[in-house]
Amino acid sequence: MAAQGRGSAKNMAIVAVLGMVVVLVSAGMAESAVYNVGDNGGWTFNANSWPAGKRFKAGDVLVFKYDSTAHDVTAVSAAAYKACAKPARAAKVYKSGSDRVTLARGTNYFICGVPGHCQAGMKIAVTAA
Repeated sequence: MAAQGRGSAKNMAIVAVLGMVVVLVSAGMAESAVYNVGDNGGWTFNANSWPAGKRFKAGDVLVFKYDSTAHDVTAVSAAAYKACAKPARAAKVYKSGSDRVTLARGTNYFICGVPGHCQAGMKIAVTAA
């Protein structure tokens, strides 16, 4: 009978550890915030000032809402962002009109890839801690 008790205690310890892992993972997910880019105005021209005053963390989600027949969201490099340059072929382009993008640690750069839209201020740089 004594051996049975040790096995039960070991199983209970494993269940307790797994339970703590689930709680920690859930807590990390719960801390992520969701932001609507451009607030009620959505992803549009002169959006470049939208991130000002906001504190973002890696794992936070940006929701880009826009007219998909007129715009897109393109994740670009810092150089492409500054120059409003055509993005590299490997750039991730979103076109649904309701895109959810999870922020990576560091500065994340987004532009509208439609010619002239980035130059008109349809771009944002979001730094996530």
